[in-house]
Amino acid sequence: MEFFRHCPGCGRRFHIKLESKKLVTEHRESIPGRKALRTAVGRGSSAGMFAAPSITPIAVQEGKPIIIDVEEFQHAYKCTHCGHEWSETRLESRREA
Repeated sequence: MEFFRHCPGCGRRFHIKLESKKLVTEHRESIPGRKALRTAVGRGSSAGMFAAPSITPIAVQEGKPIIIDVEEFQHAYKCTHCGHEWSETRLESRREA
């Protein structure tokens, strides 16, 4: 795969080639899910249409946990102009349905 990026070696924006994409680590994270039970917004006092609305607090209940798959990849790049090679680490996360 080729695309334009700045090379850290020559500093020019040239074609950069993705040489490899290697999985470094993979794990799952769980965060608590929250579910709103009730929300109510009403008019304030009977002072007419310019009265400030009154807001009833939202009751929050803990729901099913949200599972997130986290993968760490190491991308190896090569500049087609000067031949400089370098690597970067990136995290990719997906929410499990």
